[in-house]
Amino acid sequence: MTVVPGDVDVDVDRGPPLSVPLRHFVAALGFLLAGAALGVADAFGVVPGLARLAHVHLLLVGFVCLTIAGAMTQFVPVWSGTSLHSRRLARAQLWLVGVGLVGFVAGLLTGRPILLPFFGGLVLLGFWTLAYNVGRTLATARPLDVTERHFAAALAFFVALTTLGLALAVGFTRPVFGDALARPAVVAAHATLAVFGAVLTTVFGALYQLVPMFGQAALDDVDHRLQRVESVCYPVGVVVLAAGRLVGSAPLARVGAVGLLVGVLAVLVVLTRRLRDARAERTPMLVRYALLIPITLGWALPTLPAWLRDPLAPGALFGAPGTAHLLALVVLLVLVGTLYHVVPFLVWLHRYSDLLGLEDVPMIDDLYEARLATVDLVLVVAGGGLLAAGEWAGRGMVVLVGGGALAAGLAVFATNLSLVVWRHAPDALRRDPRPVTDGE
Repeated sequence: MTVVPGDVDVDVDRGPPLSVPLRHFVAALGFLLAGAALGVADAFGVVPGLARLAHVHLLLVGFVCLTIAGAMTQFVPVWSGTSLHSRRLARAQLWLVGVGLVGFVAGLLTGRPILLPFFGGLVLLGFWTLAYNVGRTLATARPLDVTERHFAAALAFFVALTTLGLALAVGFTRPVFGDALARPAVVAAHATLAVFGAVLTTVFGALYQLVPMFGQAALDDVDHRLQRVESVCYPVGVVVLAAGRLVGSAPLARVGAVGLLVGVLAVLVVLTRRLRDARAERTPMLVRYALLIPITLGWALPTLPAWLRDPLAPGALFGAPGTAHLLALVVLLVLVGTLYHVVPFLVWLHRYSDLLGLEDVPMIDDLYEARLATVDLVLVVAGGGLLAAGEWAGRGMVVLVGGGALAAGLAVFATNLSLVVWRHAPDALRRDPRPVTDGE
């Protein structure tokens, strides 16, 4: 168990007050619970309106992307050895995305498309604020390392996908694309840029930093060569795949799909080598990272022939038919595993860092309940696996059971992290220990 890894710079003056990322994470947990509950309700057919679209946006925008926004805002300045460009903008992005997403989901569920452009515009402004603020921060950290380059690419993907997303929101009430682009093609490009662009690019960049750090196993020359391959193949593949889907070109999309999958496999090899050589004790973070390897392979191996056959097929948007929940499970495992360290780490800094050396303080991994972490791991992995198996086999009851187990696991996870904040730093969400200066 660790207190603070020796190679982590904990100078929080580089980033925003700890309340800022914690608010992002708490809001993300709230959207996670709402999205999971909506998904279960939709499975039983008791939710009106565009429930499935609302479910996807609550999970992807509310949980995944808000978690990414909070993590980037806090840790990019620390990793890059520079200061956050603006703490005011860091606060504003949460309000813009949070309020915008609530209104957007309300519009979907109540059948009021007139609400979508306005609230979708707020979401766009929130993510553009993130891109500007973190982008200006990264600009002072040149030359960029591999993690920083991934984050810069992810920010560009955020700008592109939200632009398409707003156009789609406007398209609910008035013609936008005309004869030039078909709406399903724009939807496919938007989803590609969101999942494979903004989300997985961030995930891969973070894994390059987190796995060696917390596994206590440094990258070697082979890993660096694989990183160089992935750093070109993956983001270029995402762009080409999205462009091919946007213009309806199967050959172009096929080239992008191959590049994307080559990048994914390169990341998996690096991850496997670093976890194999890890010297650290087992933590919820490392256990979940280890599970990424078989699950990602289970997604990638059937996806390659499916995308080679028809990368434009609606059923192959996120991979081979029946594998979408495997991909979702990959993202969940990374975010859940990472949050099991990040949230206790921030709470520990807020509550106990000044007491280190003066009195006994708990270790970071002592702040959460280890048994609850085990329970949520079993439920999330089993539920996600059942969802994928049920979809692949066309068994509706298996899908319902899997969805219920996954929702229960996510609820346990959210409860566990909420208890960390409630028990150890209940004031951390409302107190900013440093005044904001005129320049911020």
